Amino acid sequence: MDSGPAWAASPTPLGPFSAPNATTPWLGRDEELAKVEIGVLGTVLVLATGGNLTVLLTLGQPSRKRSRMHLFVLHLALTDLGVALFQVLPQLLWDITYRFRGPDLLCRAVKYLQVLSMFASTYMLLAMTLDRYLAVCRPLRSLQQPSQSTYRLIAAPWLLAAILSLPQVFIFSLREVIQGTGVLDCWADFRVPWGPQVYITWTTLAIFVLPVAMLTACYSLIYHEICKNLKVKTQARKGEGRGWRTWDKTSPSGPAAAMRGLPSRVSSISTISRAKIQTVKMTFVIVLAYIACWAPFFSVQMWSVWDKNAPDEDSTDVAFTISMLLGSLSSCCNPWVYMGFNSHLRPRPLRRLACCGGPRPRPRSRHSSDSPSSRRTTLLTCSSGLRTLTLSPRLSRDPGPEGSPKDSAQVDGEASTETIAF
Repeated sequence: MDSGPAWAASPTPLGPFSAPNATTPWLGRDEELAKVEIGVLGTVLVLATGGNLTVLLTLGQPSRKRSRMHLFVLHLALTDLGVALFQVLPQLLWDITYRFRGPDLLCRAVKYLQVLSMFASTYMLLAMTLDRYLAVCRPLRSLQQPSQSTYRLIAAPWLLAAILSLPQVFIFSLREVIQGTGVLDCWADFRVPWGPQVYITWTTLAIFVLPVAMLTACYSLIYHEICKNLKVKTQARKGEGRGWRTWDKTSPSGPAAAMRGLPSRVSSISTISRAKIQTVKMTFVIVLAYIACWAPFFSVQMWSVWDKNAPDEDSTDVAFTISMLLGSLSSCCNPWVYMGFNSHLRPRPLRRLACCGGPRPRPRSRHSSDSPSSRRTTLLTCSSGLRTLTLSPRLSRDPGPEGSPKDSAQVDGEASTETIAF
């Protein structure tokens, strides 16, 4: 009897990397547990496919002008759709048929695409978080619309995923479950006894541990920058309030004198708009969903290869089995997070339900009246209900004649760039 690998691929819970013990002379399965698996995978497939298709159809309209964040959301939805179609769907069909039904080439292609979609989804999320870090902590590099660097940042996850998934093609093949039985399945052959431990540990580090560490570092820096920026804005508002109270309208140098002491960072470029903070919040929620969904999957994967007493594919432990299926649940959550933070991505029926609780226009402040003096002292730019406080040209320089049209246009352009909503 062929001793076989410790891990070969199974249609059951162990997913795209793992496999049952070929030394165990079993040819059956727990049908009741298989029904639970099929139900869970079917639900995940419907939710992930429907949600991500909605986002793709909304953002993929030819007439739609896309921002940098739109491009990242578009590609993240594309990777999540790949998880649904190339990972969940084959696993669902495999659970229904129990044994892999197809040639050796299809076996290798399925195993390759299953892992490629996981790598691509993870690294696209990492790229989107890095983009938010640059937008908040390096604002001068993020004032433009999508540039060559943006497209390179989007292409990198796809390229890395395609390369790092290649081992699947050589590890998995269509082979006999037990030699001499004639029962074929898409199984792995690691050649050495410690192969499964090394391979699963490497994939856990590459897809989960290292990306989570990098995501944590990025959000720590983003949080620090936002706190520092809020402190600067608070000082600016206090200084502006003192300027209004002490301004003698007969003195042409009053506004400049009142505002001269403000920090130099208070400008339309350096301040962080509410729109930008909103995109940071959305990305943070997606990261939390990713960690919550994939942590049980990789924990069980590591447990199953490093602990000889861990449950195997023959186990009727429902918790163990379901934990191996819930990793792809993050691909279901992401599109609903997009729609939760961006009403224009929701289907029309959902928009009608949400319209009753939408934001109401705020009453105009007496400081934002149409009087010339008000316009000269405060510029309040509004975009989709998002408000960013910026300084007019007259208040940001020494007292003297009013700013030239060129200076005014420059500041207005910066302000409009800052308040672009996602």
